[in-house]
Amino acid sequence: MTHRPLGRTGVQVSPLTLGAMNFGAGGNPDHADGVRIIHAALDAGINVIDTADVYSQGESETIVGKALAGGRRDDVVLATKFHGAIGDGINHRGNSRRWIHRAVEDSLRRLGTDHIDLYQVHRPEPDTDLDDTLGALSDLVHQGKIRYFGTSTFEPHEIVEAQWTARERGRERPVTEQPPYSILARGAERAVLPLAQRYGLGVLPWSPLAGGWLSGRYRKDRPDPAPSARHRRQPGRHDPDLPANRTKRVAVEQLTELAEEAGLSLIHLSLAFVLRHPAVSSAIIGPRTLEHLASQLGAEKVVLADDVLDRIDEIVPPGVTINPADAGYQPPSLTDPARRRRPAGT
Repeated sequence: MTHRPLGRTGVQVSPLTLGAMNFGAGGNPDHADGVRIIHAALDAGINVIDTADVYSQGESETIVGKALAGGRRDDVVLATKFHGAIGDGINHRGNSRRWIHRAVEDSLRRLGTDHIDLYQVHRPEPDTDLDDTLGALSDLVHQGKIRYFGTSTFEPHEIVEAQWTARERGRERPVTEQPPYSILARGAERAVLPLAQRYGLGVLPWSPLAGGWLSGRYRKDRPDPAPSARHRRQPGRHDPDLPANRTKRVAVEQLTELAEEAGLSLIHLSLAFVLRHPAVSSAIIGPRTLEHLASQLGAEKVVLADDVLDRIDEIVPPGVTINPADAGYQPPSLTDPARRRRPAGT
């Protein structure tokens, strides 16, 4: 594989990142199989692995640690994330300094390493002082426990605020952003990707296959496959009876026909589209099996012709996310009615 710069860090990364969300009880519970998939990805030239402490409640990190034991750690850009709830403790979650220092130690232990290359804030937390979060992460950089840190699924104004806060308060700054980005969820094109280019951030898009919608599993001449556990946990993204998902289904059928006309699989068309954006450093793939991995490898070599890209724009216009549930995060200003309505009588 050729390599790309991870923003302005000086680190070179493969165009595809191996996402480990599907390793463990939440996807493939076979640890030995997970290790085989990781080794196959590394053998194919992938040099970035992305996981999170919340994936199968730490089990994913444990599997990644097993796969990297015995000498494979040094050549891997190892990324993980914090924020999600671990267990039932009221403070075992979030973006506080208190939790960050506990979470990083737990991740280091599970991963079997003395440092994390890229430590990411998994989601924003508006009620936590961003400077406190950046201060804790800066301390970890200075202690050598992490090399860099970044964000995931941050709103455009939060990306700017993080850069401003780091500069004004003398903190280390986030160097990457991990947004949702696919042909069906193009909202990042409006501001997130241009901001990443402006600030020199590396971009690691998640769900480039739109949670399986662009995997080729949905065909108009075949019955839909049985929903996976992840699909059942996210009905807003996958319930076929929701209007937004019916609209996605129409787009998927048109994209499938376009891929066939171009002599490509829908998977390669979809991954090549994400990789074509100049802001993107590496797209995160999340195979659950060796067959899934094999179907995604090689997409980094595909160059889409301009007429194919124009046709994609006709099917899903630039900047459009068909289903808001695919955006991955809705701020409390939208989800909490109390933040939108002045109390009665005032």
